[in-house]
Formats: sequence, C-alpha cells, structure tokens
Amino acid sequence: MLFRTATLSQLGEFDEIIDVRTPAEFAEDHIPGAINCPVLSDEERITVGVLYKQVSPFEARKVGAALVARNIAHHLQTHFHDRPKSWHPLIYCWRGGQRSSAMCIILAQVGWAAQKLEGGYKAYRREVLEKLEVLPQSLTFRVICGPTGSGKSRLLTALADNGQQILDLEMLAGHRGSVLGKIPGKSQPSQKWFDSALLEAMQKLDPARPVFVEAESNKIGNITIPPAIIAAMHASECLVLETPQQTRVAGLLEDYRHYLDNPEIFITRLQSLHRFHGTKQLEHWNSLIHAGEFATMVAELLTLHYDPSYFRATSQHFVRLDKAWRIPLTSLSQDAMMKIAKGIAEADHTRE
Repeated sequence: MLFRTATLSQLGEFDEIIDVRTPAEFAEDHIPGAINCPVLSDEERITVGVLYKQVSPFEARKVGAALVARNIAHHLQTHFHDRPKSWHPLIYCWRGGQRSSAMCIILAQVGWAAQKLEGGYKAYRREVLEKLEVLPQSLTFRVICGPTGSGKSRLLTALADNGQQILDLEMLAGHRGSVLGKIPGKSQPSQKWFDSALLEAMQKLDPARPVFVEAESNKIGNITIPPAIIAAMHASECLVLETPQQTRVAGLLEDYRHYLDNPEIFITRLQSLHRFHGTKQLEHWNSLIHAGEFATMVAELLTLHYDPSYFRATSQHFVRLDKAWRIPLTSLSQDAMMKIAKGIAEADHTRE
C-alpha cells in the first residue's frame, strides 16, 4: 500500500480533509471543515452503478476508473496545484473503499503524505450518533421556558452576548420551531447535517459551566432532536418567562413580519391546524388576516392553540418546572433582555 490509513481520533492532525463522494452525498452531510473534491459526479456515479447491476462489475470498474482518473486529474490541476510538498491531507469516501483509495494512491505518487480515513463517512456518522447519545449527560442545561412569543429566543441571544454558554437548536435547525416557524429564504439542513453541526457545537461547550437552551419539542420543523438531548432538557433546571399576552403579540408581529406582507402564505401555513380547530375556526382566522386584523388573529392563535399546547407539554415533561426561576417581562427590547441576562449571570455568580 502506498498510503497509510487514519482513524477519526486523528482528524486534527491533517492540513485538509477531503471528501471525494459526490456533491449530493456531500451536501447531505460531511465531516465539518471538509472540502468536496468528488472523484465521480452525481450523474457519473449513477451511470457506473447501472453498469454494475445491468452489465457486469468489470465493465463498471473499467468505465469508473476512467472517470475517476479524469476527475482526479482535474483536482490536481485546480484545487491541489499550489499545495506544498509538506501538505498532509486526509481523504475519505462512503466506506473508505475504492474512491478514497484511488485519490490517495495518486496523491501519494505525487509525493504528498495522503492518508485514508478508516471506515470513511460511515464510521464518522456512526461516531456522531454514539456521541450524541452520551454527550448531553455531561452538560448542565438551563432550559428557558415560556409560551410562544414570551421572548425565549431573544433572551438566549442576550445571554450569548453577555458571555454565557448557549445551545441554539433553532438556529442549527434553520427553523423557529412552530407551524409558522419556516424562515424566509432559508431551507432546513438534512437531519444528518443537523446532527453533525449539533455535535460540533456541543463539543465546544465547557461542561463546568451551565448551558442555556430554549425549551423545544422533539421536532423543529422537519428536524428531530436527538432523544438524549430532549431527556437531559426535561430533567434540567428551568427559567420561566412570564410575559403579558399583549407584549407577546407585539413581539410576534415584529418577528413574523414576512407573513403580514404575504397574507396568502400566512393562510396557507395555517391549514396544517385544520385537524385541531376545524373549518369554521380556520375560516374565521382567514377573514381576520384578509381584514388586516393581525393582532386579534395572533392573540386568538395564542389563546386557542399555542398556549394550551405549551402548558400541557411543559407540565408533563419538565420535572423541575415547579421549582423554576420565574422572570416577569414587560418588554422584549434588547435592553430589557440584556438586563435579564446580566441578572441571571449575577445570580449564577452568587450561587457559586
């Protein structure tokens, strides 16, 4: 063998991590920090796969070898043309098989100390899932609770600005976590990429310090939160924001302005609530939207849908809710949030 293999524990030893899988495979998930230099395009991989099944493995390998050689040549002339002799890259494919081996052989022949990742992406994915099962147990979560619109996300941001550790699940998931939580112009990541990004974020946290996190259900849009994190949050200390409904409505109208500018999209999103509230209620809300009575509509949505769901879920799941620190909020301004965040930091310092 012209090259050596490496394990996941050695990731930090390399100058560059190169994923040679197809662009589609890379887009779904990859090792954080890796670059994509595919040895087969998405279409080429399909072509080779069809040949393998319908003609013969030999014909598939013959065609595949030519495509791989051509693509590696392209990477040598572009991505790698200025790499010094001391360059030390790590190469991986799906299982650490032929695609990464082909790249490693050629890079090694050039004179670079290229190494292949044992087990490839599959080994990485397995390790991500294993770590997500155990890492939450080493962290001390402080869960910010409060009904929809109470300022949980704003407080989380203020806590981060005040030097506290946070885990922003909604930011990682690219979604605000409710029926109306889709962020304009932004699509959610794949579940696998979310898991990778989540693990990377958690590994940067100091277990000796509290980690503030917003209360969530087990799903944020299309993303599922790992069960070990949900379990850890449910068992953790809570902070409860007590914000008047009028303040919550004003804040939600601010945060969800894009729906007010596109009322038909607002109406379309609400259709998912039909199974809970029926045709008559949905028609009533639609009429309020068409009339521009957004504050009335949001207040009713909170009273009839979001609040009952929130109080039912939190009382069932958060075992330390009865001992929660209750924080009254009359304003959702940045100054008000920073004041609360500083108060929390000072209280933590006193407890120490």
